[in-house]
Amino acid sequence: MPDTDASVPHAGSRSASPRSADPRAAEGRRDGPPAAAGTIAAESDALALLRLLAAGGTSAARRALLDACGSAAAALAAGSSAWTQAGLTPQQIARLRASADEAFWREAGWAGDAGPRTLDWLAQPGHRLIAWTDPDYPALLRRAPSPPLALFVAGESGLLWHPAVAVVGSRSPTPAGLGNATDFARALARTGLAVTSGLAAGIDAAAHRAALEAGGTTVAVLGTGPDLAYPRRHADLLARIAAEGVAVSEYPPGTEARPGHFPARNRIVAGLSLGVLVVEAAERSGALITARLAAECGREVFAVPGSIHNPLARGCHRLIREGAGLVERASEVAAALAPVAAELAEGLRRRLGAPIDGGHAAVIQAGQDGPGPVSGDADPPRTSPDFADPDYQSLWNALGFDPTGMDELVHRTGLTTAELSSMLLVMELEGRVSAQHGRYFRNR
Repeated sequence: MPDTDASVPHAGSRSASPRSADPRAAEGRRDGPPAAAGTIAAESDALALLRLLAAGGTSAARRALLDACGSAAAALAAGSSAWTQAGLTPQQIARLRASADEAFWREAGWAGDAGPRTLDWLAQPGHRLIAWTDPDYPALLRRAPSPPLALFVAGESGLLWHPAVAVVGSRSPTPAGLGNATDFARALARTGLAVTSGLAAGIDAAAHRAALEAGGTTVAVLGTGPDLAYPRRHADLLARIAAEGVAVSEYPPGTEARPGHFPARNRIVAGLSLGVLVVEAAERSGALITARLAAECGREVFAVPGSIHNPLARGCHRLIREGAGLVERASEVAAALAPVAAELAEGLRRRLGAPIDGGHAAVIQAGQDGPGPVSGDADPPRTSPDFADPDYQSLWNALGFDPTGMDELVHRTGLTTAELSSMLLVMELEGRVSAQHGRYFRNR
């Protein structure tokens, strides 16, 4: 079920039975050698977080419980008094007391083997479960209304902190709408913004593909579990996004698509993004829900105008009448988002504890619709700056004036892709480096 404060139906309560002392006992153990103590602890916390998710209802009380206890395992062990004090309802408490058997997971709207299936999924490279209390939980989403209690992430989780714009629209666009989605997403990716969308047919898929083909970053927010594509024909696209960008869901592995999942998914699309661009949409389109949610988050909303004879332009025209920015070029979107992107970089800098010597926060390149370096009113970077952080110094030394790919930077520095992605974002927004087609180089 969606973990949301929005009015999305959830499973009712059921009779509670004592919880097993070993959370894996009720799930069924996987074959193989005994796991190390650290692995068992991580698995126990993952299963505890799953149980909190499966409790259903509004998420605010469960977020408060996690904040008070520090971890899902501690929250689950805290008992009824702590649960009541945090504001959990009797129905949620009954769910937490229930045995985590197949019926328990199915009542949550998930696969009957959600527990062991999630552990198997988490054991695969590039897969993470990020809880509300995790420092890697994306800052923008944390500030949005009704943020998810947890995120299932496939791919580079650090990219969820990257400045992003959502590109959304009709599942059955006109050829012109499809072309506009491709052109806007490609140009936005080349400015350094990530492109967020929902992996749906039509505008969503075109935006994801264009961002990848431009060598940029894309984020897919799913209305299924992180291991399933909807529609099914997008399985290859999902695999590519997980390999080159990041896919994220609030539903555990094996969860099939349900109608209520998609409005809930749209709030995450909006929450992860600095703004939402609606390319083409009818008056009753789900893209307008995403735009409304973005406005409620205090994010920018943009719309591409179309022909008065095109019914798929009416949703965009309605948004423009209601105050959305009318845009004809990607540079107009980038220019509007540049100040908030710089603010996000400051937050990222504090999160990383990454002191960078000199300079002011730069802005996203907004002067053109093609590839170009990040620029702004920052002082020109020195040829050989001295960084207070040795990892930043190592990265700077590994960069040259010729574009260098991520794999080569990993080889030269010994740092992980996640570390480099976050550091390069900071340096890019400082105006020290530029990115083109997924390769990085020093600004002259």
